Amino acid sequence: MECRFLWHISIGCIYCFARPTHSYLNLSPGLDFETRIIAKVNAVERLREALSKPAYKPRPLCLGTATDAYQPIERELGITRGIVELLAECEHAFSLVTKSAGVERDLDLLAPMAAKNQVAVYVSVTTLDPQLARTLEPRAAAPHRRLRTIKTLAEAGVPVGVSVSPIIPFLNEPELERVLEAAAEAGASMAFSIPLRLPWEVDALFQDWLQQHQPDKAARVMARVRDMRGGRDNDPDFGTRMTGEGIWAQLLRQRLNKASARLGLMRERSPLDLSQFRPPRVSGSSQGELF
Repeated sequence: MECRFLWHISIGCIYCFARPTHSYLNLSPGLDFETRIIAKVNAVERLREALSKPAYKPRPLCLGTATDAYQPIERELGITRGIVELLAECEHAFSLVTKSAGVERDLDLLAPMAAKNQVAVYVSVTTLDPQLARTLEPRAAAPHRRLRTIKTLAEAGVPVGVSVSPIIPFLNEPELERVLEAAAEAGASMAFSIPLRLPWEVDALFQDWLQQHQPDKAARVMARVRDMRGGRDNDPDFGTRMTGEGIWAQLLRQRLNKASARLGLMRERSPLDLSQFRPPRVSGSSQGELF
């Protein structure tokens, strides 16, 4: 994979669990994460090679689970667009998670795939409070804009869900039901949520943010986070890190399940159809010639 370092702003969610990856490259998980992009400029070519191998068997793919696939620089680089074009070409089902309205640009590819049960999109709506969103998720689409994206996707026939993630006690946690209601009204048909995670350097960065932006709530927020993380700031265990543990985590799941049932939001993701996959053409080969 060929990576290129670029000076460019990114979506700067303070809670992003991808921030520590910059530390591996001797970059800051703080300011560098928000101003220095690592672009995998030949991602489409590498993916084409992988999908073309005779031994490849289609399996569920998801874009945007680490960092958003529609960063501001995507308007210039078009890497995500190229990946979606390739997946559409070979009819490889996939899902996508984003908090950006940029996904609407690719509706010409997503809608035909949705008609064949080959794609689902999940839009992250963390809060309905625009002021909280501006400080918590700098340079991300405003809450009302994300709801409009849900509506646009749903009206185009694309199955769309809402991710109320991360749930942060006493900050966006009281809004859980209101966010689900707004998303359902916009056309969402699925919902999920993940409690706040604070791996590695994210812990100190988030606590600094709390002291700066929510000083009156900082102690209560961290106390409740530790209640859901076995007494620690972060729980790295694979079995519980995405769900939390203890009574507060259970209550959050109950609230999510009850509100989703009332609003008709599915909690289990519907399986996409992987049976229509056909290997893509290898770049530079003749029509129909495969690896």
